[in-house]
Amino acid sequence: MIVAPAMSFRSPAQTARKQRGSRLELANPSAWPLVQRTLILIIISLLPFLNPIHVLAQDKPDTPDLLDKSLEDLMSIEIDSVSSASGFKQKVTEAPASVTIITSEEIQRYGYRTLADILRNVRGFYVSYDRNYSYLGVAGFGLPGQYNNGITLLVDGHRLNDNIYDGNLLGTDFPIDVDLIDRVEVIRGPNSSLYVASAFLGVINVITKRGRDLQKVSGAGEVGSYGTYQGRLSYGNKFNNGLDLLLSGSSYDSRGQDQLFFKEFDNPATNNGIAVNADDDQFHQFFASASWGGFTLHGAFGSRDKGIPTASYGTIFDVTGTHTIDARGYVDLQYDREVGHGWNLANRTYYDQYNNDGTYVYDYSDSGGPSRVLNENFAHGKWWGDEVTLSKQIRETQRLTVGSEFVDNFQQNQGNYDLQPFVQYFSDRRTSNTFSVYAQDEIHLRRDLILNLGLRYDYYSTFGGTTNPRAALIYNPWTKTTFKFLYGQSFRAPNMFELFYDAPGNEANPSLRPETLKSTELVWEQSFANHFRMTASGFYYPIHRLISEQVDTADGNAFFTNAGSLNLRGLDVSLWRSFPGGLEGTASYTFQDAVSPGAQVPVTNSPKHLIQAGISVPLVKQKVFASMDLQYLSKRATLAGQYSGAYAVTNFTLFTRNIFKGCEVSAGLYNVFNQDYADPGGNGLAEDTIPQDGRNFRIKVGYQF
Repeated sequence: MIVAPAMSFRSPAQTARKQRGSRLELANPSAWPLVQRTLILIIISLLPFLNPIHVLAQDKPDTPDLLDKSLEDLMSIEIDSVSSASGFKQKVTEAPASVTIITSEEIQRYGYRTLADILRNVRGFYVSYDRNYSYLGVAGFGLPGQYNNGITLLVDGHRLNDNIYDGNLLGTDFPIDVDLIDRVEVIRGPNSSLYVASAFLGVINVITKRGRDLQKVSGAGEVGSYGTYQGRLSYGNKFNNGLDLLLSGSSYDSRGQDQLFFKEFDNPATNNGIAVNADDDQFHQFFASASWGGFTLHGAFGSRDKGIPTASYGTIFDVTGTHTIDARGYVDLQYDREVGHGWNLANRTYYDQYNNDGTYVYDYSDSGGPSRVLNENFAHGKWWGDEVTLSKQIRETQRLTVGSEFVDNFQQNQGNYDLQPFVQYFSDRRTSNTFSVYAQDEIHLRRDLILNLGLRYDYYSTFGGTTNPRAALIYNPWTKTTFKFLYGQSFRAPNMFELFYDAPGNEANPSLRPETLKSTELVWEQSFANHFRMTASGFYYPIHRLISEQVDTADGNAFFTNAGSLNLRGLDVSLWRSFPGGLEGTASYTFQDAVSPGAQVPVTNSPKHLIQAGISVPLVKQKVFASMDLQYLSKRATLAGQYSGAYAVTNFTLFTRNIFKGCEVSAGLYNVFNQDYADPGGNGLAEDTIPQDGRNFRIKVGYQF
């Protein structure tokens, strides 16, 4: 997270600069096998919808199964309840948003390795990777290099966005082991009435397991392609005195790809474009949670060290010293109790720390300096905060929630310097704070009609105050049919990097204003049978005062400014079906159109078409599962005015549990057909597209003692 983020749009000059060497993917006849393979895999995933008769004839399991429950019963239990949309647990059909829930069962069956793996399979979401960080795209908006600052990422309700880039870590840098995830709640659209800033395009809440979910001591070990090894050791228990305790530690080491080819460096002076042993990746993670009475304590720390093979920001190509270290930690204490007269009090006090340290190897010999110089770039942040929420159920028809939050960013430091000889280029030390108050009211106007209203005011010491409302009308005309009419206002405050980064080649702009968004969305949720559901939605997200990077023609320096607007619009539909015995299938299609009014070039990294599909088949009842998932993305514009080609990637996982008591085994084959594909690169990279991994594997063994 250093030096310069991706530009929001390409200028005509940029487009002309790299016009030669264009790949016209639409004219490529080799695209036909891709289309055929994609259609075949989608049809396989749709088999549960197309031919249910044989499957329904299966014997039901001897023990009760969630899949045997009716929709009404299913919506009332925890796994189909959501807490992130309104700040309290409610049925997903009553949540004022379009909601997706991914369970720990799905994570195991489909062999997801990181949070990025989980999110790339969520309807309408896509993930790009530049061989260092993973970037999430939502509603066609996924600029490479923007560090995911358009979403709010939570762990057990604790906000993970840092206080320098306002960014989120989604890959191996995410500080929580996926084995500890109970479920992931994805709330689409703006939710600024509850979450300060960054809930611009949605909220992702990762709910972790509790000590009672683990059987005392458990562990897992895995081995994979590219010299990858990972291990986890955990302890969990709920004691007779009511104390619930979970402790866990994880370690990961990957050599990465031995050789990566980048055509932009294809000449003898740079090893013919081959970066050797420059893709390594290591992390260490620790997590603890304890709850007793009305108190809950969470603590997490993760540190990842990633080699950078792309020679970003003009560094020397094919060296092993360029890397970044991201360390993220927090402690969060919550207290919840009834205070009388039907009011419930919840208080959260927390402390957070984020460090990003990058080392970059430069050659200054052209200007008479040394041929090897280590440049250090850092961003260090510390902050604490407190949030108080009061809620009351008023009769059976209304639930009122009010709250306030204060955040003290007592360290927001950035800097850039050469180590030897020492040269200080940029040093900036700042503090800031925010104060927020909010209210939300859920009113049951009739048995089949809910009105949800929310209002939030935030004051930022960096730019002042902003007020954002939200409204939802939820109509349930029939037992298995729900319509949601959603409107929301949101904003994204300029972060410290955009406001004040002033290293050579960059200019600070303290006068930046927040981006704003006013969204409209219509959602239709339909159940056709107890275990057959459909969700369809249409959305319109106009973004104004978009913060984008411009170049000063006088000195060539880059700076951030509020320039232009962006309209995000589209529709999506998804189907989900399951059967007693464990067979389930899902498929979704998203059309999205991101347009900048008046611009002559398409928006970077914005595919118009997304297809996601998955099928999980029980081979031995509740013990052995074979699962397949598919992600298809249409072509995407790049910064150089070209296109990265459309692709379809298929993954296959075989998962077993309790073949031997307490033992779980997972074997995953990723990118099964060895699809050659690439993601658009961001600003600061010589590469217009970044090649992704081919066919690779993972074998994982877990045991509960």
